[in-house]
Amino acid sequence: MIRSMTAFASGERSTEWGVLGCELRAVNHRFLELGLRLPEELRAFEPILRERIGARISRGKLDLAMRLRAPESDAGLHLNEALVGELSRLNLDLAQRFPGLRTSLTELLQYPGVLQGRGLDQEALQREVLALLDVVLADFVATREREGGKLAAVIGERAAAIAGIAADVRTLVPLIRAGQRHKLEARLADLSQPADPGRIEQELVLWLQKLDVDEELDRLDSHLAELRRILKGGKEPVGRRLDFLLQEFNREANTLGSKSVDARTSNAAVELKVLIDQVREQIQNIE
Repeated sequence: MIRSMTAFASGERSTEWGVLGCELRAVNHRFLELGLRLPEELRAFEPILRERIGARISRGKLDLAMRLRAPESDAGLHLNEALVGELSRLNLDLAQRFPGLRTSLTELLQYPGVLQGRGLDQEALQREVLALLDVVLADFVATREREGGKLAAVIGERAAAIAGIAADVRTLVPLIRAGQRHKLEARLADLSQPADPGRIEQELVLWLQKLDVDEELDRLDSHLAELRRILKGGKEPVGRRLDFLLQEFNREANTLGSKSVDARTSNAAVELKVLIDQVREQIQNIE
């Protein structure tokens, strides 16, 4: 399945520490470049987040943003009931000894250990974070595959057009050879002195061999078959392989143009290059 490199996915997950949020977006890039934006509570999970994403994604410039939003009803602090109880008993005992002793609420709350932040179970929180990431990643990959299907359809159309041009050129080649042979024979007939027929035939064969593009057309057919095979392949990343294959396409088109002695094949070579460039542009979006 062909995958695009551009995609976006997001999701949320309720936990006992609040609502986890995750956003993952990507654009084209030659390699995998991953940027993470994490709140302080989640920074310890950065290595495993990178590992989890790298196992599913091979190319693209990705930005991952995660957040942890505490519930509005949760102030994030709570009383240490055991310590407050001890302080209360101590206060009652001291009040009997020192009747004028007064303790304010502010002083009580400032006593070390009276207020405690809500503890985070790192292992449990990590499980929640990875569970959310897996859901977002699945959506992200599905989006890439849908976009990749559209790219594959466009590339398939261009490949069919390339195959059509190659077939037309293959039909034209015998006609062009016969025409060139006729032109050369006509020029030789106009010479004031007759030339050696054997030498003429030898030179004619060599000249026509230089115009032979059968090998280029055969290789072009082979490249088209490989392109179709890749487009129907599995889930392995194929962007780089396709990019290399398009270089081979371009080489055959250039050779076809350089050997051309007829406007029809010259135009065909130009059309091939246009189509190949269009395919290359689409391939730049493929993982």
